[in-house]
Amino acid sequence: MLKQVLAAMALFFAASAFAAVEANNATAAELDSIKGIGPAISRRILDERKKSNFKDWSDFIARVKGVGEGNAAKYAAGGLTVAGEAFKAAAAKPASSRAAAKASRASATKPAASGASATKSAASGSAAKAAGEKAAASAAKK
Repeated sequence: MLKQVLAAMALFFAASAFAAVEANNATAAELDSIKGIGPAISRRILDERKKSNFKDWSDFIARVKGVGEGNAAKYAAGGLTVAGEAFKAAAAKPASSRAAAKASRASATKPAASGASATKSAASGSAAKAAGEKAAASAAKK
């Protein structure tokens, strides 16, 4: 009987250790229990929450100074929720404009290949690059 009581108590404490901490109603001590949140961040969270509850993670990130997507992901992994939701990372950022411009220039200089030569060029990236360079050089001469 004693073993069963001890096992039940252990399960209870284990479950409470991993319980989610809701940003909209947590105390300073509960916020401090989240890995990465110290007294300064918990004070900022509480100050912003006094103005109004957080609507979602984007609202939380926008209003709490010093919290970005990286920290939000860490806090969520530690058990913090906002409006009952765990943080979901944003989709991958689009390619930089410099990389997009480079890709655009590369495709503009490649000649339009037809038939079997198109298949060969597509199969060999270096051959396509060489063909593009030759076309650009001959166009420059004319």
